[in-house]
Amino acid sequence: MIFDKLTIDDIEVSGQLVLVRVDFNVPLAAGAVTDSTRIEATLPTLRTLLERGGRIVLMSHLGRPKGKHDPNLSLRPVAGRLQEVMELPVAFVDTCTGEGPEEAATRLGKGEILLLENLRFHSGEEANDPDFSEALARLGDVYVNDAFGSAHRAHASTVGVTRHFDKCAAGYLMARELEYLGNALADPARPFVAVLGGAKISGKIDVIEALRFKVDRLLIGGGMAYTFLAARGYPVGGSLVDEERLDMARNLLDAAEAGEGATIHLPVDVAVAGEIEPGVPYEVVLIDAIPADMVGLDVGGGTLEQWRPMIAGAKTIVWNGPLGVFEVPPFDTATVELAHMIAGATDDGAISIIGGGDSAAAVAAAGLSDRMSHVSTGGGASLEFLEGKELPGVVVLSNRS
Repeated sequence: MIFDKLTIDDIEVSGQLVLVRVDFNVPLAAGAVTDSTRIEATLPTLRTLLERGGRIVLMSHLGRPKGKHDPNLSLRPVAGRLQEVMELPVAFVDTCTGEGPEEAATRLGKGEILLLENLRFHSGEEANDPDFSEALARLGDVYVNDAFGSAHRAHASTVGVTRHFDKCAAGYLMARELEYLGNALADPARPFVAVLGGAKISGKIDVIEALRFKVDRLLIGGGMAYTFLAARGYPVGGSLVDEERLDMARNLLDAAEAGEGATIHLPVDVAVAGEIEPGVPYEVVLIDAIPADMVGLDVGGGTLEQWRPMIAGAKTIVWNGPLGVFEVPPFDTATVELAHMIAGATDDGAISIIGGGDSAAAVAAAGLSDRMSHVSTGGGASLEFLEGKELPGVVVLSNRS
């Protein structure tokens, strides 16, 4: 097994205050949680800790309040939603450190839960401030990190706090994320296909560089595809192009054509429109016929038909990034169809890993999450892992050996 960190199965929690870093960075609207996927993903860890006699103190961030209190980013509604899904009382305190949280933690009985207010209301969180880290550590006897989505950040709650505990363990969600991603990269069943989309090539170029010698095929869509198409001399109209990355894209394509690493597959047709608006008139054109006054907003059906047998024949599939502007119908068409293609391949025995963020949202919107092998809760963390980077929040966990 690749994952060699302590998990909650390796530590004693009975009667202990267990300080658990979770990723409850969930969407809110009108003071209510609109998508509780990340909350529900932590339930196996939380229920196990409670069953084993632990008293749980939860900490998380929400949004980007930049070190200042923002009532619109309070975790209070999250406490209410957690209480609903756990079907147990969840206490809440309106700060993270000091006498209030310490007294509330001390009062916790066996099998009870306390949620702290948004960590990022304090500048010490993102600064990995030693004093803030120490103050957080006073709230627990044992530390558990189940926040894969924040594992790529060296913050007080993910790194600094660990210096104050003898044992720091991964929760089930963290372990599952790392095992799936780690096994996919270390010993994948082949053919291994990666699908990369999203808006900007700059955020994925390191992933492409890292994956092109690990996978058999790279399928590239989304806004980033137009930089590659432009690098090959195609007219792309007003489509998104990263001018500074054209040479890099050209070099990657040249290397692939020379047989160095994976084959790279770009769209052969795209959906174009004059503006990005729901229901706007659009047409599907070949990539050599994009009008100068149009913008490419999705890949076309011809591309999907070329990619379909590649997906169907794959044994391992990693997908990160939508193929179009999926939040604006009808430019979600290719992304939804790709989700169905990957779900079908998974039904036939492939291992499918959806790399968090927009891809996970698209899969959930299509109602296909349960048909994927693994849907990551951390877009940024999964990208950095795929790049081969060490995740600070994982490195500091105690080694099983």
